[in-house]
Amino acid sequence: MNRVLYNVTVSVDESIHEEWLTWMKDVHIPDVMRTGYFLENRICRIHAFEEGGVTYAIQYLCHSMTDYEEYQRLAAPALQAQHQERYGQKVVAFRTLLEIVHEHKAPITDFFPN
Repeated sequence: MNRVLYNVTVSVDESIHEEWLTWMKDVHIPDVMRTGYFLENRICRIHAFEEGGVTYAIQYLCHSMTDYEEYQRLAAPALQAQHQERYGQKVVAFRTLLEIVHEHKAPITDFFPN
């Protein structure tokens, strides 16, 4: 069974950007991780033309599609509602689900030849 990458692309109004990022790091993402459905997460800044906002990809890795579906059914609605209540129209998000069909990690020796 392939692992799943749950990606949330978020455009954040410049006026709340720093506060939102702190809240995501200190509150929201730890709450998501405490659900137990995800193995790891990362916040990636998307560098592109940004009109009035800053764009991020928040990525969560889960073991299986079953874990993702259970998260969506049992935990996501409350967590997403909390985010919406706090930030409303100052944040726009869309979600993408990616199935990892292959990955390769370079050995550390590839980066530091002798």
